[in-house]
Amino acid sequence: MPAGERVVVCPVDDLPPGEVVRVDRAGLRAPVSVFNVDGELFAIDDTCTHADESLAEGWVEDCAVECPRHASAFDLRTGVPSSPPALTPVRTHLVEVVEGEVVVEVGTPRPA
Repeated sequence: MPAGERVVVCPVDDLPPGEVVRVDRAGLRAPVSVFNVDGELFAIDDTCTHADESLAEGWVEDCAVECPRHASAFDLRTGVPSSPPALTPVRTHLVEVVEGEVVVEVGTPRPA
C-alpha cells in the first residue's frame, strides 16, 4: 500500500475509550492497530518489532501499549519502545475522524 493511502477502519462509535481495533487487510504492509486512549486515537503497526506478537493483544497504560510476550512497551505517540527486548520502534500512522468514521493514513507518520 503506498504511503498516505487512507483506510476506513470503523465508525468512531465502534471504538470507545479503552478499546482497540486491529486492521489486517490485503495490501497493508503490516497489520495496523488503532487505540482509543481517553478519547484520543493512535494508530501503529500492530506487530511487536522484537517478536511476532500482536500489540492489539497487549495492555495499554497511559499512552503506551505493552507487548504481551516480553513486556516491551511502545509509546503510542512515537512508536518508540521503552525498554528491551524491543529496540526498534513500530511505525505510527496519522489517524483522524472523518464524517463519523475512523480513518488511518497508512505510511504517514503521526505528527509530533
